[in-house]
Amino acid sequence: MMSPKLYAVFLLWMLSELFENLPEVGDLDKPKMVFFFDEAHLLFTDAPKALTEKIEQVVRLIRSKGVGIYFVTQNPLDLPDTVLAQLGHRVQHALRAFTPKDKKAVTTVAETMRANPKFKTADVITELAVGEALVSVLLPNGTPSVTEKVLIVPPTSQIGPITAEQRKKIISTSALFGHYEKLTDSDSAFEKISAMKKAKTEATAEDTQSKASKPEKRTPERQSIGEAMVKTATRTMANEVGRQIIRGILGGIFGGR
Repeated sequence: MMSPKLYAVFLLWMLSELFENLPEVGDLDKPKMVFFFDEAHLLFTDAPKALTEKIEQVVRLIRSKGVGIYFVTQNPLDLPDTVLAQLGHRVQHALRAFTPKDKKAVTTVAETMRANPKFKTADVITELAVGEALVSVLLPNGTPSVTEKVLIVPPTSQIGPITAEQRKKIISTSALFGHYEKLTDSDSAFEKISAMKKAKTEATAEDTQSKASKPEKRTPERQSIGEAMVKTATRTMANEVGRQIIRGILGGIFGGR
């Protein structure tokens, strides 16, 4: 604020950088980025004509980049006519006319807004209370809407954390109240995989322990040499005894003849 020219140069540099680097998006319903320049009259106080023209050019073209520019000042006449001509939305709060110059300013502002047959704009501007404003916006076809008298909703923000009572009130009046009060701790993928690995490890350990507790069955391949010899001798003796018995029986039968 103490260096109006520096303020204007910084604004021009920033908008130029955005214009050169942002992609072309055309005429959006809502801008992607919006700047509010307060005390906008400082931008053009004793500003060189070349600087004013450059700001006017950037303000006109940067809308196609999805950037909105709002100039905030007490009196719209503080802005050059060439810049005012580029503005699409107007929010005009009260202007007091205490001098002939002020009255002329009120008349000029009223004439730049689209008339409303329900009231006289110049009279309403001087009668607006705190929070009231005259608003005119661009219609879908690009023409300004009829000026309407509205009540501006004040900001509801505050500095510092909210109290427990405020938090409780906000939660209870929220459209999402009743959906997220119950805390749910769902198993994550890591927890599920860990549980599967643990179950598999325990099952393997139980199977190993079960096999270890059962007596081992001795297969023919694992029989000792002594056992094999005993079994062979037993089979040989059994075959020999069997043959002798058969000879005795046959001999008795044929000898009797």
